Amino acid sequence: MGFIRQQEENMAVRLLTWHYQRREIDLPPLDELQQKAKILVDEAHRIARQRGRNVLSIMKDLVDDIKKK
Repeated sequence: MGFIRQQEENMAVRLLTWHYQRREIDLPPLDELQQKAKILVDEAHRIARQRGRNVLSIMKDLVDDIKKK
C-alpha cells in the first residue's frame, strides 16, 4: 500500500472517530474501524473516478450518509 493511500485511510479513521464521538456512539474496535475506513476510501476513489471530485470531500459525504442510515 502506498503512502498516500495509508494517509487517506488514516484520515478516514479520524473522520469516522470524530463522527462517532460527535453523535455520542461507542467506538467500534480499531480493526473494525480500519476496515470501515478502507471501504470508505475505496468507495471515495470509485466515485472520484466517475465524477471527478475531490476524494476527501467524497469521504466526508459518505460518512454523513453512513450515519444517517
